[in-house]
Amino acid sequence: MDVHKDSITVAVLPEGAKTPTRLDRLPNDLPKLKRWLERVARDGAVRACYEASGAGYVLHRALTEWGIPCEVIAPSLIPKRSGVQRKHDTRDAADLARLYRAGELVAVRIPSEADERVRDVVRCRETFQREILKSRHYILKFLARRGFVFREGTNWCTPHLKWLQHLTTDGSPLAAEDRLIYREYHALLMYKLQRREELDRQIEQLALLPALAPMVGRLQCFRGISLHSAMVLATEIVDWRRFERPAQLACYLGLVSREDSSGNQQRLGSITKAGNSHCRHVLVQAAWSYRHRPQSSVDLVRRQRGQPPAVITHAWKAQQRLHQRFNHLSYRKRPQIAVVAVARELVGFLWAVMQDTNPTPALAA
Repeated sequence: MDVHKDSITVAVLPEGAKTPTRLDRLPNDLPKLKRWLERVARDGAVRACYEASGAGYVLHRALTEWGIPCEVIAPSLIPKRSGVQRKHDTRDAADLARLYRAGELVAVRIPSEADERVRDVVRCRETFQREILKSRHYILKFLARRGFVFREGTNWCTPHLKWLQHLTTDGSPLAAEDRLIYREYHALLMYKLQRREELDRQIEQLALLPALAPMVGRLQCFRGISLHSAMVLATEIVDWRRFERPAQLACYLGLVSREDSSGNQQRLGSITKAGNSHCRHVLVQAAWSYRHRPQSSVDLVRRQRGQPPAVITHAWKAQQRLHQRFNHLSYRKRPQIAVVAVARELVGFLWAVMQDTNPTPALAA
């Protein structure tokens, strides 16, 4: 099935058939789709698949409720023929049916509705973080166009924030019209900061759920992984045991190198970035903390309190190993490249301590 917001293009490929026997375009309406599938099911058992997209998992859950096996396919792992230069819905549906019957497609993990709700709260916080960055740019660029640049320190430090607040008052050196515009930009930034703080409080409460607390606690034992970062990793990956090796998890996160090798020549490129971008971002940000020498800060000791000693020991080994790794690579390569390599090794340390965690069915379904 090729699923869109308003339509679903369905290709029916019976066992032994070389081409689809039916190629129909249906409205994206569940009752009509159910009646259509019931007619098709009269000729035999039905299995279905469609690509993961913005359509979510509503269709998958509906088909499962109707008793029809359905899988959601990873789009980045669908085989593509380089010689085919045409793409449209019917061709996509036919190709999906052919590859699915041949067993060439890779299905993604389907989160439960509870998983998805908690995950979306964490993703909403990431959205506000990006929006705050945009609002800061609006303010700085508007003031720069008017000739107001803060010279007494770095941007967004305490003196800078007091200076920005002063520009909203009646004693501001801005012209009346400019003051009106600036006040709106400043109010927008304050609103976004307020909503982010409220989301942070909600995430702190969600981190105490029995399904998440063990994972979040262990992840926070590692340097650079705060509560929010731990929640991102816990809600996006959920069951770490489904990856047999750390390399599989690194591949899922898009942290492995591209490769174009032939014969005796091996050519490696940049990382694939083909995996979960939310996890990859927090891991790279955490990896930057390992450029500093190993130490246990007050905040890190607080986060490790009450956690298994084996996990704390493993986190300390990670500090020593990854700091050494960053220093070694940064002598030969740019720091941005070295930190990605550190993030890839950090994945292995995290995978090791999460193997004996057993998420509850609410987060592992």
